[in-house]
Amino acid sequence: MKTTYLLLAALAFAGSALAKGSSADRDFATQAARDGAGEVALGRLAVSQGRSQAVKTFGQHMVDDHTKAGDELKAAARQDHIDLPSEAQSERPGTDSIASLRGAEFDHAYARKMVEDHEKAVALFRHETQSAGDSHVKTFARKTLPTLEQHLRMARELQTQTATNGKADAGKP
Repeated sequence: MKTTYLLLAALAFAGSALAKGSSADRDFATQAARDGAGEVALGRLAVSQGRSQAVKTFGQHMVDDHTKAGDELKAAARQDHIDLPSEAQSERPGTDSIASLRGAEFDHAYARKMVEDHEKAVALFRHETQSAGDSHVKTFARKTLPTLEQHLRMARELQTQTATNGKADAGKP
């Protein structure tokens, strides 16, 4: 009788764990949601404070792509019964230090931050795609990884442009 109760308790625990998504998927989804919200915030900052048109255009591209990806992540997480942080909990440190910069200095710092952030994002998403098991969140990671790799290439180009041409479009407000 005692064995039956233990077995039932173990099955109930396993069922609730499956219903809530795996711990690795939950950790990935939470990190991806926070990072994505940060990319949107930094993209908006680039649109409003960027000096060069290239930075403004890249920033808007990040807002558009990461907003879309965030919506897709929310849907995948919901299907896997994973609760994501609210946008208010998603603010990222680093936005304030860049927000205080102006002109070419802002452009270069933003480009450098985008390279750093996208290197981390590519590694995070790549790790999720290679993890065991299958989930909607993992499918989302697999689908989104090529876009993040493209963002990384674009960010590296932008970083080169802002480093070698810190005055790119400097005459423009």
